[in-house]
Amino acid sequence: VQLQASGGGLVQPGGSLRLSCVADRIQDYDYYAVGWFRQAPGKEREAVSCISNSDATYYSDSVKRRFTISRDDAKSTVYLQMNSLKPEDTAVYYCAAERTLPIATVAAEYDYWGQGTQVTVSS
Repeated sequence: VQLQASGGGLVQPGGSLRLSCVADRIQDYDYYAVGWFRQAPGKEREAVSCISNSDATYYSDSVKRRFTISRDDAKSTVYLQMNSLKPEDTAVYYCAAERTLPIATVAAEYDYWGQGTQVTVSS
């Protein structure tokens, strides 16, 4: 099983990015919940947003109303649309998948992880 995260980059404050997480060699992807986590230097990995296999969603307070998570199971892909980006959003963003819980916000609950994509918000 592989998860490929992409879409990161350098953007000015107030800008937007869309991250993608593509799953490869994973059967029944539509049964999995998928989460986006981020880790800034010197900080712990934190849950940003998660989506269940029934499209229930979770957003951390810091990204609520700015980020939108969605999934396209036909493409085995989960997206994270990030708008109104702030310097404090700067981090490496990881996607992860699990099928034990309807939705999970703890990293330890996830079985599969992508390699991470760097998001830098700076003027």
